[in-house]
Amino acid sequence: MTEARLLEQTADTIRVLAAEAVEQANSGHPGMPMGCADIGATLWYKHLRHDPSDPNWMGRDRFILSAGHGSTLLYSLLHLFGYDLSLEEIKQFRQWGTRTPGHPEYGVTPGVEVTTGPLATGFATGVGMAIAAKQLAQQMENRELFDQRIYVLSSDGCMMEGLSHESASLAGHLELDNLICFYDANGISIEGSTDLAYSEDPATRFRAYGWNVLEINGHDHDEIDEALTKAKSYTKGPTLIIARTTIGCRAPNSAGSPETHGAPLGSEEVNALKSALGFSENEDFQVPDEVRTMLERRREELRAAAEKWKSSFRSFLDNNPDKAELYKQLAQQRVPENILDELRAVAPAKKMATRHAGGEVMQRAANLVPALTGGAADLAPSTKTQLKDLSDFTAQNRLGRNIHFGVRELGMGVIGNGLALFGTDIPFSSTFMVFSDFMKPAIRLAAIQNIHHIFVFTHDSVFVGEDGPTHQPVEQLMMLRNIPNLTVIRPAEGHEVAEAWAAALQAEGPVALALTRQKVEPFSEKHASATNVARGAYVLDEDSDFELILIATGSEVNTALGAAEQLRKEGKKVRVVSMPSWEMFEQQDEEYKERVLPRSCETRVSIEAGITQGWEKYTLNEGLRIGLDHFGHAGPSHTLGEKYGLDVDGVVARVKDYLECSAGC
Repeated sequence: MTEARLLEQTADTIRVLAAEAVEQANSGHPGMPMGCADIGATLWYKHLRHDPSDPNWMGRDRFILSAGHGSTLLYSLLHLFGYDLSLEEIKQFRQWGTRTPGHPEYGVTPGVEVTTGPLATGFATGVGMAIAAKQLAQQMENRELFDQRIYVLSSDGCMMEGLSHESASLAGHLELDNLICFYDANGISIEGSTDLAYSEDPATRFRAYGWNVLEINGHDHDEIDEALTKAKSYTKGPTLIIARTTIGCRAPNSAGSPETHGAPLGSEEVNALKSALGFSENEDFQVPDEVRTMLERRREELRAAAEKWKSSFRSFLDNNPDKAELYKQLAQQRVPENILDELRAVAPAKKMATRHAGGEVMQRAANLVPALTGGAADLAPSTKTQLKDLSDFTAQNRLGRNIHFGVRELGMGVIGNGLALFGTDIPFSSTFMVFSDFMKPAIRLAAIQNIHHIFVFTHDSVFVGEDGPTHQPVEQLMMLRNIPNLTVIRPAEGHEVAEAWAAALQAEGPVALALTRQKVEPFSEKHASATNVARGAYVLDEDSDFELILIATGSEVNTALGAAEQLRKEGKKVRVVSMPSWEMFEQQDEEYKERVLPRSCETRVSIEAGITQGWEKYTLNEGLRIGLDHFGHAGPSHTLGEKYGLDVDGVVARVKDYLECSAGC
């Protein structure tokens, strides 16, 4: 049997495995894997540089299934090419505890580069990986070894999502010629034909972005091969390969039907498919011996190519010790062990906004951590996140560590995830806190994947002031705290900012920093010596026999200190607790938490310029929660503090009323 015929049989094997896995699970999406089987087989067999025996090999190309609902396509490819994914796992598709979840999950299945499912997120992640690959190649000054390509398989749904517009525009602007995206143009969505809601010309759209565009028959292996060869030859701009396909391809009675998108074909149709493709109806999950033999031979070729690359790479490192050291720092995302001391040494001790303090600390951090790279959504002058001593990443300069994302908040967040997943960057992305709403899917995916991405949110409260309620975050801080696996840190002033950045750099997963627009007073020398952000919460100031605990975050910590002084003048005994991070506090042992918030003192007040829901966890049910449970109004920050009772006098008045009520009750 010729290689061409064997490749066709490989594609048909993928179709059968995909259809059977969905049928057995009675859940899933068979149509897309069946329609894209020819693309997957040709790409993985003829073009993708990978080593199934070493899925994390740095020299590999990356393959991203942006249309994550078609996960059985990827699982079939991984199994057939010899990754650590057994046929038994495919039989257990979508079941508890298997490596074949409904959508691909990073860290669960060997060979899965990114968690996908929300459409277009894989596409945008690929843009981030392409940026990281270009950056690394220039840092190593070796484009022969570091010429990895990023392949993405996207769908009609990906093309419709706004995220694809944001990320494709930036990719074209940056001329990322290492990015090659297949667009599975099958013309079908869940509700029916895409004509119901989609009539644009994607070829014209992508050419306007600066992409190379090729259009092919997605079932013709020769056309697929030729398109990939041509795409790899381009030296300017990413490439979109529009592949016309039939959803559910080869299914005798349901090919081309919207029903194949998200439902099993049915046992009769699966048997008809198997019969039409020459597979036995009496045997499930078949892989023809000749297909296994061909792919085993190809796997050995891939392994040999990987070993050759690794040998060349070792020689490169041996002959270039400076590059070897830099590569280790990048690949390990190395952070100095004394990072806390280094950043505390540059902590500004003067009245300034914590965004300004963060900007100053970042400069030192960037010099100490070569992996730190990122940017803002056209707001670096406001968020203070420009790395001043480092250049910009552009089409002409791949060394730059400042990335201008433009006004593309969601695109920035998901592209940043791609930078982290490539493996040589600690990315940061920045915008105003209120626009974390635009970024929620990116933050959530970072948390699901537990990747090291630092989100820098400034203008963190109603004290944004004159810009009014559209720009004044009220509910966003608590929204971020409600995302599992995300560490949120809201520092009070410069010393806490330095410690917050140290904690963010040392974190294993994603971190959100919340920083002020308005100026805040620095801690006194006494209070500065007490800071302990790494604990999440700590006693900042207290009377030895305290009867009241004031708990505050961010700019309201100074308010709490001021309120404590006034209350002491009236004979009250007060402890002030700074709680920059709920998540970090919850990681402490019970003994420490009891020392900071002892059960013996249930008279507690939380002070934070945002919604109060959730604070009962620390104030207990009988405590007082001072905050803002409504949207704000335009006005100077000091005026808002007065009007909303969030200044020292307002807090003191509320606390006194609370204490009187408690005594009376």
